[in-house]
Amino acid sequence: MECWTGPSSDYELTQAALLAAGLTDGLPAIPPTADRVARMLESAGLDPAGTLGVLPPTYVDVTWQQVAINAVMAGCTPPCLGIVGAAIAAMCADEFNLLGIATTTGSACPMIIVNGPAAVAAGMNAGANALGPGNAANASIGRAVGLVLRNVGGAIPGEVDMATLGQPGKYSFCVAENEVESPWTALHVDRGFDPAQGVVTVIGAAGSIEINDSSSRDPADLAQTYAGSMPAAGNVGSGGTVGGGQAVLLVPQDHALLFQRGGCSKAQAAALIHARTASRLSGFYETAIFLPHVVSLVPAAMAWKWIFDARLGPLNAMLSVFGVQPKAWLFDPVLSILSIVVLCAWQA
Repeated sequence: MECWTGPSSDYELTQAALLAAGLTDGLPAIPPTADRVARMLESAGLDPAGTLGVLPPTYVDVTWQQVAINAVMAGCTPPCLGIVGAAIAAMCADEFNLLGIATTTGSACPMIIVNGPAAVAAGMNAGANALGPGNAANASIGRAVGLVLRNVGGAIPGEVDMATLGQPGKYSFCVAENEVESPWTALHVDRGFDPAQGVVTVIGAAGSIEINDSSSRDPADLAQTYAGSMPAAGNVGSGGTVGGGQAVLLVPQDHALLFQRGGCSKAQAAALIHARTASRLSGFYETAIFLPHVVSLVPAAMAWKWIFDARLGPLNAMLSVFGVQPKAWLFDPVLSILSIVVLCAWQA
């Protein structure tokens, strides 16, 4: 990827040219001229030719020059550039599975969590509305990461990035931890880093779900609220885990303080939530297993008729999440016999 040599003085003409070149995410962008990029790299003290790794999904070597070009387009300041580069370097690691995240038909995208002095130097928002608009650093860092994945990694929407619906986080999904006001140790400290280090954590995240509880007064009740929100992620994967992955909980200060006042460390609060989540899932399985013993055949048959309904049944709705076309379970000769066998086995 090279610096911009097209129009840059006329706003409308410049934006139209950047969009036509396929370099932007649809939002207005700052033209990354050679002068702007050079100033960005010089201010950050970085070597343009320095490499950060091999970037999926096209597996190309990514340099600081390329990262700076996209950071300029996204509106980053020099202190933000190091955070963007650290996130890109982390995503180059095989264990991050960027190939899967960047090409999935699901909505997963990189989520960036920043800790330590780097977040302060960049002027990031770690307080009210931390995931929302209004802070240039949060917005531009996340956006720059997305532009690098598009323009360097080749994750072009509709061509390589095959997300069915996508999510707003694909524009920018970046947050800093409020270490000053938190009663708990910071994320990067839990991961083995020194508190004075600037650390970037990257996570493949499939969107956010709000957990609203202003009524609970003890850790057990609050943990129950968190546990009750876990199955809302959409599907339960193998091993009973929500979505087949791990939930990332962004705990606001008042909830963290409630846990702390109740004698719960971060690890203890997590264990409390996990235990109640597992209990809810086990309760669902127990209900599914023992319900046949208390429900007569006629209501059971009516329920299963609804489940197998070709247009409105939840079975087809669930299978559609995995790209399986609706089936006429009760009208196809083979599938109807299979449906009856399943019902009889469940009733037995």
